[in-house]
Order: sequence, then C-alpha cells, then structure tokens
Amino acid sequence: MSIGYYHGLCNRYRGRAVVIRTRDGRVHRGIIHRVTGNRVYLQPMRGGRNLGGFGYGYYGGGWGFGWGIAIGAIVGISLASFLLW
Repeated sequence: MSIGYYHGLCNRYRGRAVVIRTRDGRVHRGIIHRVTGNRVYLQPMRGGRNLGGFGYGYYGGGWGFGWGIAIGAIVGISLASFLLW
C-alpha cells in the first residue's frame, strides 16, 4: 500500500484505538492523537499494557504525550478491540 493510503487511513481513524504493524515487525497499540505529513502519533491508553513503543507514557491522572511512527514504515493498521486492553 502507498504512504498516501496509510496517511488517509490514519486520519480516518484519528481518536480511535488502533493496532499498527511496522516493517521491522513491531506492533504499536494506542489511540491516534494526530497525523502529520510523515508521522502518526499515538497516545498510550489509560491502564494499557504492551504498548509496543517508546514515549513519555502515562502520568497519574492523565494521558502521556505518546510517540510518533513513520507512516512509510507502516505495513498494517487495524482497529483495536477494547478486549485487548
């Protein structure tokens, strides 16, 4: 799939819990916070486990800042079921 396809998909799923798989085999889980021209930024879910990425994390009563994933590295995106959390 093209970068444009994944960029549009990330924009469509903004604010929703997703599972993103990248070319290097990593799996990232979180809520799409924002999408730029070449990155998608995920927020870790409150109380979530196995987030699969690096970031500032969860601080007490609120959301962490999350982390960015290069859109060009994405090989798959799917909506996450809340049963995973």
